[in-house]
Parts: sequence; C-alpha cells; structure tokens
Amino acid sequence: MFLIDTHTHLYLDRFKDDRDSVIQRAINQGVTKMLLPSIDSSTFEEMMNLTKSYPNNCLPMIGLHPTSVKDNYEDELAFVEKELEKDKYIGIGEIGIDLYWDDAHSDQQKDAFRRQLIWAKKYNLPIAIHTRDSFNEVYNILKKETTDELLGVFHCFTGNKSEAFKIMDIGFSMGIGGIVTFKNSGLGEVCKSIPLDFMILETDSPFLTPSPHRGKRNESSYLNFIAVKLAEIHGMKVNDVVEKTSANAIKLFNLKP
Repeated sequence: MFLIDTHTHLYLDRFKDDRDSVIQRAINQGVTKMLLPSIDSSTFEEMMNLTKSYPNNCLPMIGLHPTSVKDNYEDELAFVEKELEKDKYIGIGEIGIDLYWDDAHSDQQKDAFRRQLIWAKKYNLPIAIHTRDSFNEVYNILKKETTDELLGVFHCFTGNKSEAFKIMDIGFSMGIGGIVTFKNSGLGEVCKSIPLDFMILETDSPFLTPSPHRGKRNESSYLNFIAVKLAEIHGMKVNDVVEKTSANAIKLFNLKP
C-alpha cells in the first residue's frame, strides 16, 4: 500500500534548495501522492511548476488561505474563480477562518469562506479547511452550507471530542498530522474516539514536524511517523492504518490509485 500526504506545501521557499530530494525521499518511503493546497496568487506559480514536474505525485488545489484575506481579497477571489473554470484541481483549499493571526479581517474571511464553499458545490470539489481559534465560526457557516454534495477535511485537526463528533455529524474528515505524536498534545486521546473512517493523514510540511524530528523542517517522508502513532493509538497494524486512510483520501479527493 502507499501513503497519501493530503496536505503539504512543498512549493514554498523552504524547499528551494533540495525540493527534488525531498520529493524523492517521500516516494522512497511510500508516499506516492502529495496534495498541494494553495495559499494565494503569490505562491501559485511555484505550486503549478511543481505539479508540472511531478504530475503523478504532486496534485494541486486552488483556494484563498484565510491569512491571505486582506483588503485586496476580492482580487484574490477573482483569481481563484478564474482558475476553477480550468477544471484541473482536486479540491478547493486551503480555505477557512484564522482569528489567531488576524482578526481585523474576520468579516472578509467569513465572506471569502462562504463564497468558496459555494464554488465547491458548483464544481463538485472537496474542500480543505483551515481553522485556528475559529472552530465555532467555521462550523456555523459550514453547517448552513452543507449538502450531501459538499465534502471535505478539517485540516490539521487538533480539537476536542465534542468538535470531532460535530465534524463527523456532517460527514467531514479530519486531517491528522504531526501534533498527534507530541507527548503532551492530548490529540492522541481524542483520536481514540475517532473511527479511522473519518481520518486522513497529512504533514502540513514544512510545518508541524512529528516526533522524533520535531523542531526541524517537516517533509512528506515523515508521514510514516503519523501512521505509526495512529496504529499505536488504535491498537492496529500500521499497514491497516495506511490502507484505510489512503482509501479515505482517494475517495474524498477522487484520486487515481
């Protein structure tokens, strides 16, 4: 079986000196699919260049990241909408609300989130959701917009059991990353209550590096550490965790195995 890193920013400058080596290490570790969430127009060219170099491994999403929602967000949304018409993306993301880094544009973030949800339904694409200090705001909007056709993942899930059950109630998945390997995160205990049916794996590289590499730059090859930790939490074989979470990702993002 192969692993799928459902959220990685391999196109960022932190990989500019060894990007090819990083991708090859991931492939050598069985991570054959790396899904690339968009940030904004400033990083778009680098993302698309990477997908052209690795068309079978690196697959793009399109969307406006909440921390990139500024006074010019209408222009950024117009860029996203134009790209969606080209029908070459596996999802809409990374979208959502972030009130940790910027609460001055909270109304604009909510507007951008709603509009991108509408596009997700129009184009029948899954969404990758960013939430930071904003679960209730995101969930309340999502609850109003959710239909049977709207599916997606709460990227970098670090919530509590109550939030996990709310996510499952609307049929969404949770992206489990390196934080689950941190000793005092508490996420492992929450994950005991989450069936694997609702989990997919991610690194969010270059951020949130799992143990034992915590503190270093994250990369997609480290996805194995997350799979091993989930297997330990659920008392399962690692291969079974890989098989199930990969199948979940294939179904959600309509990937070719």
